[in-house]
Amino acid sequence: MKLFKFLLVGILFGIVMTKSEAVSWYRIQEMFRFQSFHMYGIIGVAVVLGAMMHYLMKNGKMKNIVGDSIEFKAKPNTYIASLFGGTIFGLGWAMTGACPGPLYTLVGHGYWVILVVIASALLGTFVYGALKSKLPH
Repeated sequence: MKLFKFLLVGILFGIVMTKSEAVSWYRIQEMFRFQSFHMYGIIGVAVVLGAMMHYLMKNGKMKNIVGDSIEFKAKPNTYIASLFGGTIFGLGWAMTGACPGPLYTLVGHGYWVILVVIASALLGTFVYGALKSKLPH
């Protein structure tokens, strides 16, 4: 039953991504060419909503799916690593025309070629895990 909740959230996420046109390659290209505010508006709403949820989680007003409090561990500031990772993320996003969020939504729409992008993302995650101890953190 717990997995069913995740399935429902995933379906809702796919519907929102589709209706907001966040899965559209043309919308993403407009954003990277600074031709439209549409995607920046979506990202802005997501950032504000994420900040509000982060605040609620940190103050103990939100629980995880099993009802436990969510705890945050302090991390050192690593701006160089974030800049490097964000650059790789942005380049991949611009090259494929797809953010990692709606990749599975695109598969659901029948764009099977996106499976290559998903496989590449998984390979990149595996390579990061293998090289993590040698990278600056």
